[in-house]
Amino acid sequence: MEEKKHKRRVRYSGTHPRTYAEKYKEHNPEKYQDTIEKVIAKGSTPAGMHLSIMVDEILEFLDIKPGQVGLDVTLGYGGHTTEMLKKLEGNGHVYGLDVDPIEIKKTEKRLADRGFGPEVFTPINTNFQNIDKVAEQYGPFDFILADLGVSSMQIDNPERGFTYKYDGPLDLRLNPEAGISAAQRLKEVSVDELEGMLIENSDEPYAYDIAKELVSRNRGGRKIETTLELKNAIEAALRKNKEYSKMSKKDQEEMAKKSCARVFQALRIDVNNEFEVLYDLLEKLPGALKPGGRVAVLTFHSGEDRLVKKSFKALKREDVYSEVARDVVRPSAKECHRNPRAKSTKMRWAVKK
Repeated sequence: MEEKKHKRRVRYSGTHPRTYAEKYKEHNPEKYQDTIEKVIAKGSTPAGMHLSIMVDEILEFLDIKPGQVGLDVTLGYGGHTTEMLKKLEGNGHVYGLDVDPIEIKKTEKRLADRGFGPEVFTPINTNFQNIDKVAEQYGPFDFILADLGVSSMQIDNPERGFTYKYDGPLDLRLNPEAGISAAQRLKEVSVDELEGMLIENSDEPYAYDIAKELVSRNRGGRKIETTLELKNAIEAALRKNKEYSKMSKKDQEEMAKKSCARVFQALRIDVNNEFEVLYDLLEKLPGALKPGGRVAVLTFHSGEDRLVKKSFKALKREDVYSEVARDVVRPSAKECHRNPRAKSTKMRWAVKK
């Protein structure tokens, strides 16, 4: 049998790793826990890792008991699922859905390494809009969690195209094997349609200026294929705005940063049909719950929260839910300091009658 040769880690220039690929310690958090804690303590999220949001609040509401069967419709890094599995104390089962075929395999291994094998945990590679089919086979469920945020593993990886901070292909698909990329979508869209998308999906105040610039570039031969090309185009559109020219350099940078975040969000929602998928989930949720079953939903922008609030209240009036959250639950100031990505989070909950 041929001896397997040790493969040395690729060296990086300078004293600290700068790119996503070089951050070898943060890709192996269980092995380099001290380093990970230092990064988190500074208020940063380690590259390639996702910090679960509002874990205590979720567990307090779901009130998980040994022997129950639950569903995490947004498996992601597996942080929430891990804590739910702990509550079962080895007796019961959690099913985890993820549309991302790349990350779900990593998370399955991560949970197995933590001691949660197939006897207590089952990963399912599907979109959560198929919750009715999942419930038919494995449910109904005592508890369900939906965390609608994009996982940090996707955001931090330039190859997935979710961030304007690093250059990479402008993709933005949660499942890169289905649908069309954001770059392709921009080639097809009109100014009016793109303006409407930016307003509806992210409340972008400079939607027309940005839409006009992006469409003009794509039709004029300067195709927008990468994340930095999109960022540069957004900044170019803002520079033509009269308000922008009157601002200080610091305010200009802040304005550009916010518009970039909103445009990337709007495109991500569009290429993944996120609102349509959320409509399906909310409509099918009651049928996936046992009587007395509990569901918690985490949202990250106003459009999502409005849909969840409207659905829960309507189904409460129809006597489908016995209780729903009157007000949103927000993360603590301590958690927001530890994890800045938690700041925009809102949690709503409902109990099946």
